[in-house]
Amino acid sequence: MILTCPSCRTRYQTDGAQFKPPGRNVRCAKCGQVWYQAKPEPETEVEPEPVLAPPSVPPPSKPMAAELAAPMHGALDFGVASGIEPEPASADIRLRSRGTAFAQAVGWLALIGLIGAIGWSTIQYRETIAGLWPQSASLYSVLGLPVNVRGITLTNIAYKQEYEDGQQVLSVTGKIVNVSKRDQVVPEIRVVLLDNAKHELYHWTFDAGIQTLKPGTETPFMTRLSSPPAEARDLNVRFVDSGETR
Repeated sequence: MILTCPSCRTRYQTDGAQFKPPGRNVRCAKCGQVWYQAKPEPETEVEPEPVLAPPSVPPPSKPMAAELAAPMHGALDFGVASGIEPEPASADIRLRSRGTAFAQAVGWLALIGLIGAIGWSTIQYRETIAGLWPQSASLYSVLGLPVNVRGITLTNIAYKQEYEDGQQVLSVTGKIVNVSKRDQVVPEIRVVLLDNAKHELYHWTFDAGIQTLKPGTETPFMTRLSSPPAEARDLNVRFVDSGETR
């Protein structure tokens, strides 16, 4: 007797004598589906009608009958073992499983590639992102990737004190660098003199003498102050912020 699971379509070879009237519950060993299997109807034996062989054709011998019956027996032989066992998966099911696994692998690789591309773009174009979303600059700083939102920076800051006509003069020099990929407006520069406690003693602003700076270029600057405060021990040089009083 052959049973077929209504859920996964797995087929089983079992003994019909195990099913007493009116039937019993059966559990699929593969998917766990339980269904009610009625007792199979007994097969009615039908006596074959006699066939008169032609006089000229001799009846088949016993070896020939065995040879004809062998293929039919093999075609119906699903294998009998103790209990109920599932049939092995067919080749087309194995191929579908391999195809599904391959599609899943390709999907994961595509997702990983997309995430990598987004991460690379976020780092590569962080200046542009910070310009559009200034709050992101603090996040980049936490990650160790400082961002210059303004697009230009001051470098090589240096100062020295000299005497001219008996008067002390403080000279401050440096460079303005455009670190962005577009033209930048050069704002005024503010110099702040500090004492030992980092308190402001005096400040002044000056024009760098250039309105805009091309991408990747730099320009030097210099400013001077006569008779700086004697308590000055340090200085801070930066761009004037928008709306800041001079």
